[in-house]
Amino acid sequence: MLTENALTVLKKRYLLKNEKGEIIETPEQMFRRVAKNIASADEKYGGDVKKAEEDFYKIMSNLDFLPNSPTLMNAGTSIQQLSACFVLPIEDSMEGIFESIKNTALIHQSGGGTGFSFSRIRPKGDIVHSTGGVASGPISFMKVFNASTDVIKQGGRRRGANMGILRVDHPDIMGFITAKADQKELTNFNISVAASEEFMQAVKNKEKYSLINPRNNEAVKEIDAEMVFNKVVEMAWKNGEPGIIFLDRINKDNPTPHVGEIESTNPCGEQPLLPYESCNLGSINLSHMVKDGKIDFDRLRDVVWKSVHFLDNVVDVNKYPLDKIREMTLGNRKIGLGVMGFADMLINMGIPYDSEEALDMARKVMSFVQEEGRKASVELGKQRGSFPNFKGSIWDGKYEAMRNATVTTIAPTGSISIIAGCSSGIEPLFAITFIRNILDKNDRLVEVNPYFEKIAKERGFYTDELMKKIAENNGSVKGLEEVPEDVQKIFSTALDITPEWHIRMQAAFQEYTDNATSKTVNFREEATVDDVRKVYMLAYELGCKGVTVYRYGSREDQVLTTKAEKKATGIKKPKPRPVVVKGVTRKVSTGCGNLYVTMNEDEDGLFEVFARLGKAGGCADAQLEAIGRLISLCLRSGVEAEAIVKQLKAIRCPSPLLARGGPILSCPDAVAKALEEHIKGKKPPETSKLDNFAALKEKKSETA
Repeated sequence: MLTENALTVLKKRYLLKNEKGEIIETPEQMFRRVAKNIASADEKYGGDVKKAEEDFYKIMSNLDFLPNSPTLMNAGTSIQQLSACFVLPIEDSMEGIFESIKNTALIHQSGGGTGFSFSRIRPKGDIVHSTGGVASGPISFMKVFNASTDVIKQGGRRRGANMGILRVDHPDIMGFITAKADQKELTNFNISVAASEEFMQAVKNKEKYSLINPRNNEAVKEIDAEMVFNKVVEMAWKNGEPGIIFLDRINKDNPTPHVGEIESTNPCGEQPLLPYESCNLGSINLSHMVKDGKIDFDRLRDVVWKSVHFLDNVVDVNKYPLDKIREMTLGNRKIGLGVMGFADMLINMGIPYDSEEALDMARKVMSFVQEEGRKASVELGKQRGSFPNFKGSIWDGKYEAMRNATVTTIAPTGSISIIAGCSSGIEPLFAITFIRNILDKNDRLVEVNPYFEKIAKERGFYTDELMKKIAENNGSVKGLEEVPEDVQKIFSTALDITPEWHIRMQAAFQEYTDNATSKTVNFREEATVDDVRKVYMLAYELGCKGVTVYRYGSREDQVLTTKAEKKATGIKKPKPRPVVVKGVTRKVSTGCGNLYVTMNEDEDGLFEVFARLGKAGGCADAQLEAIGRLISLCLRSGVEAEAIVKQLKAIRCPSPLLARGGPILSCPDAVAKALEEHIKGKKPPETSKLDNFAALKEKKSETA
């Protein structure tokens, strides 16, 4: 049974539409389209195509299993690109960098996400022999990739996403760590520092380590490891980035070391991949695997085997955006079967998330999925042949055959968990009531946990007043006397659970996962930098392959929020204008004549701005009036004056002017400078003109 929120997501993103944008299929038809397309691979191996189609349709339409979004969107269409995650190499050459940008655009256009390591690019300021110039460094090129993603995502149903990784021993590592300090930068990237074992040991021992220039593999200097680690922690505390991946640990589990070294992951970090490799993911809904308060292992086994069959078929029917990706993906045939609805499963079993019993259940469930998934892959390997790179892999000699180099991955399952109507991945409940921002934040879905509602009604303590009270309590039932103690325990939310329990749960799942485990460690808003540091170290010590943290409220936009009232009323109305305001008028010389900028204040500071050219009229004055009105609207609505200055400053026009206070590039630039000087309390500079740039150049040529 699809929920209202599930139908909203399906209609917006997944169901096929005609040229007019009209939906032309139902959810049932979508599942049938996907099942039929994926089952067609069985014909190649002499299998029963019709039976496979029915198996696949049943596990999807029952919401027991769902594949990653590109498979649901594209299977059986002309696009037919079914993988969610790709990793592309970035070479240290202009040709190589822009070849990767082109390839990225092709992948994003078809709905995939991309991961990159920028570690091969020579550092900023390094020599470029071919031109005699100096290198701009990896961060500058990340901005080019980011801009490309902005363009591509406008035409798709799925936003382009990137993972940017830099080795901790790259000379530009400090700039990389702070690259997203401004939340308006690199908006299409998640970033993670690739930490080596050497670095982590240096942090623990308070030692220095070497930075290596990738151009020649020579050490350029030594820096304090703890200082670097602390800066990572500080930035993660500030806004959740960068994360950390433990690269040596990831390569230790690389199933095909003879093929290549892993240097990056997909955008959410759960899928380490070789350069030019892709992977398709899918997740089993654990909330459906409980019967009479216990795990229904027979049903789980059946769904695991059918899911492995499904995902292996995807490798064959997939349309790859590049020949190199096709070659590498078919060589390893990696799949990533994971789980979702784990928190719901625990609730159905009456087990608190933050308990030893829950950790044991995580190991029990995931070890079963891993073991059965591997058995299914071995059986497929016997029937269809092992993956081509099997000989020399870590499975060679351990198993008679193996169809897939990897079988399991724990993905975040954002959209598909909404479709399935279950909790995301292995995350705890975010809140009993919350607002979910989806689809480029144009849609806001109100979600109330159905299990809590059901229990509250059955036990007679459900009231509308209680639901409001929970919302006001940040979506938590903790400490509410109306809610029985045993119910409070099993309905712990992400912010009720200590960060240590988050990491322990991630580590428990990682023990039985081939690839990596996507998990966000949630912190309360008042958490300290040291709290984050402890969790980063704990993740390393417990064997996690990476760690991502998020301190509530540390970003301007967040996917989930409990503060419904605050978010819902976030549209501000400008303050009314008082009868009397005080202000000043500054005269600024511009290439278009003298500009008079009037800045008025009320008791809270800057309130309104007017700008007018001394001799102008017509369009120029109309445009200045519009600028003034919009600035005033922003100021009266609570926008900081510094933010307005940043937007207007350095706008250029054909008639710049060199004045004593510095160059005036345009009238908007002049308004920005007047505002900036007013904010800083500076006295107006001498306003006499020098010459505009053209006249100045002409004067210089005459005296030459």
